[in-house]
Amino acid sequence: MLSHDRVWAAIDALAERYSLSASGLAKRAGLDSTAFNKSKRLSSDGRPRWPSTESLAKIIEATGASLDEFIGLVEGRGKPGPGFLPAQKSSVPLLGFAQAGAGGFFDDAGFPAGQGWDLIEIPARATETSYALQVQGDSMLPLYRNGDVLIVEPGAATRRGDRVVVKTNAGEVMAKVLDRQTAKSIVLVSLNPDHPDRDIPMRDVDWVARIVWASQ
Repeated sequence: MLSHDRVWAAIDALAERYSLSASGLAKRAGLDSTAFNKSKRLSSDGRPRWPSTESLAKIIEATGASLDEFIGLVEGRGKPGPGFLPAQKSSVPLLGFAQAGAGGFFDDAGFPAGQGWDLIEIPARATETSYALQVQGDSMLPLYRNGDVLIVEPGAATRRGDRVVVKTNAGEVMAKVLDRQTAKSIVLVSLNPDHPDRDIPMRDVDWVARIVWASQ
């Protein structure tokens, strides 16, 4: 049975699963940091206050969790989704965006290759092919700040609205929002309004990989 207490408990459990506080989860989802405070869960007259469906959608997207994973937490099943590593941190290769564009670190499909990778431990879902890119500069503000770490999964399917990392044949590496991809071109929306959107011919694209998690 769906109840007020179970929905809020699931939000707390989701935050804990991704090593976040309730306020940290709210901030990562682009919400006010107090949105999930315990004081916000009841109105001034004591009536239950439910989180909006928009808020739930945002925290699911921000963590990379699946809807089934969240429903499982509501139902008390607590079973992690595919690829999730709940009990321990996982180590993945880490590289900066500038290094990523230099070449020699990836194969043709965008998977880690070669030497020179540092390792970083992350409290997030990861697979054997996941790797981390560290944001450098302010071109990805306000979503990603200098020093944030993006976990990238080159084998994951992408669809419109996904946050992706794209590497061009010229060595440019960028994090954008996927707007449209066809056999001829890929259209990307910039995270920072000060930077232009991009329409890149697919012949100029080296690889595209989906961002599945980001530190804050």
